[in-house]
Amino acid sequence: MLSAVRHLTSEAEYLAMDAASDVRYEYIAGEVYAMSGGTLRHNRITGNLYVELRQALKGRPCQVFMSDVRLKVAAAEAYYYPDVMVACGDPPFAADATQTLEAPVLVAEVLSPASETIDRREKLSAYRRLPSLMEYALVSQDSRRVEIYRRQGDIGWLYLEFLAGQTVQFASVDVTLPLDELYAGTDVT
Repeated sequence: MLSAVRHLTSEAEYLAMDAASDVRYEYIAGEVYAMSGGTLRHNRITGNLYVELRQALKGRPCQVFMSDVRLKVAAAEAYYYPDVMVACGDPPFAADATQTLEAPVLVAEVLSPASETIDRREKLSAYRRLPSLMEYALVSQDSRRVEIYRRQGDIGWLYLEFLAGQTVQFASVDVTLPLDELYAGTDVT
């Protein structure tokens, strides 16, 4: 009987491959996954969230990043490309990189059929291991709905849900946004 031999990629190999490629890859404990392309709706919602947060945080010591910036989750031996991240304070980047964050206070993923299970399970578990992370937001692209997992000190995480017509409160950065603004220019009702 033949058995398959799995080659695990080292972190250094992954970083070199990712830097040299036009395709973005995520890395989880030695395994590398190519990222799929997004839809126009996904792109619009991600862009709206980025713009709204950037405008609200103008003049404050926080920076907003989109999906071209990598997030290192050392405790999960992983690198991801979240849709939107916010980091506050200096330095926001990993010591040896200008494309990799290690300490965001807010991470947001716009859900898609191909990644929703991963965003809800694997990434939720990994992101919650980041000591800096105060909130993880899951933004639906099928209905006007935002779910937030908010750190409650040492006692755990609070789950919040915001629906059409409501305002979303990102306590980690003290920003409140009309949820409907995140869906401007889309066909999502």
